[in-house]
Amino acid sequence: MLVDVKKVQICVTAPPENIEEIRKAMCDAGAGNLGNYSYCSISVKNVGTFMPNKNANPYIGKTEKIEYVEEESLEIFCEVDKVKQVVKAIRKVHPYEEPAIIIIPIIDESEFN
Repeated sequence: MLVDVKKVQICVTAPPENIEEIRKAMCDAGAGNLGNYSYCSISVKNVGTFMPNKNANPYIGKTEKIEYVEEESLEIFCEVDKVKQVVKAIRKVHPYEEPAIIIIPIIDESEFN
């Protein structure tokens, strides 16, 4: 099956107090459009873990110590031609030194018989 990917889902995690700023930045950069709707997204509360190494400059926690923090995962659809500007917008407002940004290709239902 050869598929023409036109949209992706961009997922990013952040502290809950930063999610609205990140959502706005992503949507203002062109993500979150579904048909006649804009600012479409899903957010889910979760617990993230990480251990900054001695070269890190962590926003939360201390180096060489595992951290468990309450976060939210934000998921938003995005057209492929807007991905770079949306990722740039995330990095501009995200508080983490290394935000985890996941980009997942979306297969349109019209691709299936």
